[in-house]
Amino acid sequence: MFKILQKTIRTGLVTTAYPAAAAQIPGSFRGAPAFDFEQWPDAGPAAEVCPTEAISIRDGLDSRTVIVDYGRCVYCGLCAGQGVRMTQEFELAARDRGSLVLTAEYELNPDGTQGALKTVRRGEADADTVGQTVRNQIHKLLGRSLSIREVDAGSCNGCELEIIALNNPIYDIERFGIHFVASPRHADMLLVTGPVTRNMELALVKTWRATPEPKVVVAVGACGVSGGIFGQSYASLGGVDQVVPVDVYIPGCPPRPQALLHGILLAVGRLGERLRTTLAAPASSPG
Repeated sequence: MFKILQKTIRTGLVTTAYPAAAAQIPGSFRGAPAFDFEQWPDAGPAAEVCPTEAISIRDGLDSRTVIVDYGRCVYCGLCAGQGVRMTQEFELAARDRGSLVLTAEYELNPDGTQGALKTVRRGEADADTVGQTVRNQIHKLLGRSLSIREVDAGSCNGCELEIIALNNPIYDIERFGIHFVASPRHADMLLVTGPVTRNMELALVKTWRATPEPKVVVAVGACGVSGGIFGQSYASLGGVDQVVPVDVYIPGCPPRPQALLHGILLAVGRLGERLRTTLAAPASSPG
């Protein structure tokens, strides 16, 4: 026991300062792709190799629409090339599914090649700031710690490994007053991973119903956001929002622990809105 204490003291503090400080990302980490739409000569090759149709093209008579969906992207890097580069960006969590989608309009040349860029549109971005005075915010909203119930609705367990890391000494999510619970009846938030398999559909619905109001649902990873590489099939229903309402989407395959923390903190703002709405609602008449 004494040797363990000695080693602990010698090791010192290992917990990351994120989100109070910038995340320390290893050089080998591959995050979301960035698109230079003006310098993108042709989106066709990238769309052809994309395994999840995160990049898609629609050609009209004289125009081309290129759609980039970060909710489908698995950060594989196959699209990297002219006009597309891989970054280390991971803070992509969003409240609105549409804000993960970019739409670029191009002129279409007579020979079918991509012409000049006309417009680039993104869904409405969330204006809230997250990651500041987290513990105080949670206690102000709930008067206690934030409780999370994780639900595996059919994932490959890649997201689960990153979620488990939230509880290790490096990320230590409990320093924010956030902890995981074993029962949805004790939870404020459901953290759902994987495309929802048909065998897990009823279980997910029952878990959602068992979680008391006000509650928040967070869809984790490309599979949870859109169905990811599995999509929709005889065995998979696709994204979590095909079964239960989703408040925050965290893209990635899998999202790293800081991305999960970023999304959870974003969800805390939504939880506050739900709580205020619940408290403001008039009480129903007895009987």
